[in-house]
Amino acid sequence: MNTFKLVNREIFRRKVNYLIGFAIVAITTAIVIGTLSLLKIHDLQTAQILAQKEAELNERVLVLQDDYRKISLELGFNLLIIPEGQNLGNFYADDFASKYMDESVTDKLVSSRTLTIQHLLPSLTQKIVWPEQKQSIILIGTKGEVPYLYRNPKKPMLQPVPDGGMVLGYELHRILNLKEGSKVKLLGREFTITKCNERRGSKDDATVWIPLKDAQELLNKEGKINAILALKCHCASGTLTNIIQSVKELIPNVQVLQKNKEVAIRAKARDRAKREAKEALKAEELSRTELKNEQLRFAKVLIPLVIITGAFMICLTFIANVKSRQDEIGILRTIGTKQHTILIMFLMKSILIAIPAAVTGYLIGIFTSTISVENFELSELFGTFALIITICLAGLISTAASWLPALYASLQDPAKIIQD
Repeated sequence: MNTFKLVNREIFRRKVNYLIGFAIVAITTAIVIGTLSLLKIHDLQTAQILAQKEAELNERVLVLQDDYRKISLELGFNLLIIPEGQNLGNFYADDFASKYMDESVTDKLVSSRTLTIQHLLPSLTQKIVWPEQKQSIILIGTKGEVPYLYRNPKKPMLQPVPDGGMVLGYELHRILNLKEGSKVKLLGREFTITKCNERRGSKDDATVWIPLKDAQELLNKEGKINAILALKCHCASGTLTNIIQSVKELIPNVQVLQKNKEVAIRAKARDRAKREAKEALKAEELSRTELKNEQLRFAKVLIPLVIITGAFMICLTFIANVKSRQDEIGILRTIGTKQHTILIMFLMKSILIAIPAAVTGYLIGIFTSTISVENFELSELFGTFALIITICLAGLISTAASWLPALYASLQDPAKIIQD
């Protein structure tokens, strides 16, 4: 009778012993594969989560960019144009330019067809003493909106001060007790107060507005201005840099400042939202990595411990099997069965335990690890090659664990066994 038949008969005779060994290998394999499956699932989930968040980020960025584009097209940029030689420190301190430029420069902006400016407001501003009222004021000569002859006429955004009229800031008409309709003199010229402004909480409360032509004559600045307010500026590119460049190409000797920064603020908000989304994505990736590292540290302890425990249990099972089969071993040795045949019988049994148990443990490990996980196919975790590796390793560990008991069985003295 050959060795394989002997092993099969022994298995059928001692089913409990075989099932105990089978259970040990299957459970050990299931724990190891289940742990590795969880690590694999974590990687797949991380990839899915990051891909989803990156897609959401890209979609959000596209929405923000489109929003910024629409805002730029709708609002444009508000620019303040001042003379080139103006010291910006003094300008910011005084809030008006001390240098001057020709009023005719507005014509170049008006005639431009590459640069669109919805509203163009030249002005002349200077701080003076109102001699008739003995009061320091900021005098602004304004022309109102410069018309564009080749465009459809629109209602001016800012109404100019009417000829012979004057507009007073809140503090001035309050302190001087002046009202609409009152006639006053400024630098010897008579004006009619057409409007008294409400409190604005700025320099406007100490400002007097008169027609630009009157201001130029009273200040001896005929044909001069020191600022142009260009509102809702657009160009083909839609960017602030290109709009400023276009203005400087039309009027070389000027400085261009952004007056109303609403569009820039929205652009910064867009960039900040984009940056925060990227940081959130990076934080998510870091969090997932830290969790993976914790799982790896746990797996590095668990897997060796489970394998060693399983191997030890297999060894004990085979020791018990050898003890229970001593009479059989003695008979086999008496009838001439060689030592290596006895050794092979026990090792073969360990392999016959390991192969089906490894397959069973492999499937149990993957199945149990995916019970609470959705959207994962079993094929995504491990394939045929992984199953083959599992069977080989299980067979190797089972064989190694049963080696000493098998060797002990093969070295038994048949005469001593029969005598006992």
